[in-house]
Amino acid sequence: MTRSQLFTWSARRVLSAHKQPSGGSREFWGWLNAVFNKVDYERIKAVGPDRAAAEWLLRCGAKVRFRGFDQAIDATESCIMYRGFDHLEGLEHVEEIGFNKCIYIEDACLEHLSQIKTLQDSLKNMTVVSCGNVTDKGIIALHHLSDLPGVKDKDQTVDRLQTALPRLTVELDLA
Repeated sequence: MTRSQLFTWSARRVLSAHKQPSGGSREFWGWLNAVFNKVDYERIKAVGPDRAAAEWLLRCGAKVRFRGFDQAIDATESCIMYRGFDHLEGLEHVEEIGFNKCIYIEDACLEHLSQIKTLQDSLKNMTVVSCGNVTDKGIIALHHLSDLPGVKDKDQTVDRLQTALPRLTVELDLA
């Protein structure tokens, strides 16, 4: 056996003996996304909450409107998750947040977001669309964001809910 044949044979034996975890690449991306969401409190102290939050959001694939401070967050199809939500603490000027097709957004994220005092005071517009891990519990938690103007088209919202969920009884009192 030549050296390269011996190496190839040895490598195959080692690789075949090592079982690949189920989910393989999915687990890897989940791990990597968790790393992207890790909060670096020293970085927040060094550069301030607005820049640190913008860096986190961009690292996770979100977009930020930034003019000296964070004004709007578009997290469409980003990998932001609960683990990183401490980055939102101290943001005083965010008026808009959009979560669209965010697979890691869950009820706990919305609960945490709604408890951040500075966001309670500044947030004027929020969308949560196609975030499959958000339930009514997460939506209800948003009641702390009292400056949100409400549902734009109440009748259409009720119609869509009833069409999509025919067994759902919708009682809407937004007065």
